[in-house]
Amino acid sequence: MTQIIAKIGRDKYKTILTNGRQEIIADEPKGIGEDLGPMPYDFLLMALGSCVSITLRMYADRKGWDLEAVEVHLSQNRVHAKDCEDCESTDGFVHVIEKEIKLTGNLDEAQRKRLMEISDKCPVNKTLLNEIKIITKELI
Repeated sequence: MTQIIAKIGRDKYKTILTNGRQEIIADEPKGIGEDLGPMPYDFLLMALGSCVSITLRMYADRKGWDLEAVEVHLSQNRVHAKDCEDCESTDGFVHVIEKEIKLTGNLDEAQRKRLMEISDKCPVNKTLLNEIKIITKELI
């Protein structure tokens, strides 16, 4: 299991994130932070986009399909649950993630359709669609 450590000091919202091997910076945009790195929701979408891309590459490679490239365009918005026609929640807000995928390569319609289906099967996509429980503990 990978452990991610996020550290913030007195430098406004600059946060150092590490997985023990690499280190990256998260921040908030100018006006709130210093715009030294992506915002937290950007990382969430990056995790989903990279997972979808990797899953599609693995699947196409295993099938021997001519998939040259995958582009995953993601956006996230928060809407009132009462305004969401196809949402189960009726109170508070619902986060809506839009995922658009561009497939490049010599693929027939059946292959394209199957890759679009497979895109929903990446582990991060499945995690976001399932119930998530976060346990918070103080380290001493």
